[in-house]
Amino acid sequence: MALVIITSVLAVWFALLGTGKLLGLPAMAERAAHVGFSLGGYRIIGVLELAGVIGLFAGWAVTGLGVAAAVGLLLLLTGAALAHLRAGDRLSALAPAIVSAALVVAYVIVLFQK
Repeated sequence: MALVIITSVLAVWFALLGTGKLLGLPAMAERAAHVGFSLGGYRIIGVLELAGVIGLFAGWAVTGLGVAAAVGLLLLLTGAALAHLRAGDRLSALAPAIVSAALVVAYVIVLFQK
C-alpha cells in the first residue's frame, strides 16, 4: 500500500511539472528563462519527467525499471538544484527539489520492501 501511495504522489507531482514544461505554460517559460534554459530545453526536461513517471509505475512489475526511473529523476532534481544555485536563488528555492528527492529515495526504499 505504501508503494501505491508514494508512487501516486510522485506521479502526480512529476506529471504536473512535466506537462507544464512540455506545454510551455507561461510560468514554466519564466522559470526556464530564470535558470538559463531555453523553452525547448525545458520541454526536453518535461519529457524526461513524464518518462520518469512511467518508469515509477513500471517499477511495480520490474524493480530495476523503477530504480532506473528513480535515478533519472534524482539526476533531474540535482540539475534543478544546481540551476537554481547558479541563478543566485536562495536556498528556499531548492526546497521543492530537496523534498522531491527525499520522496524519490523513499520510493526506492519502499520498492525494495515489496
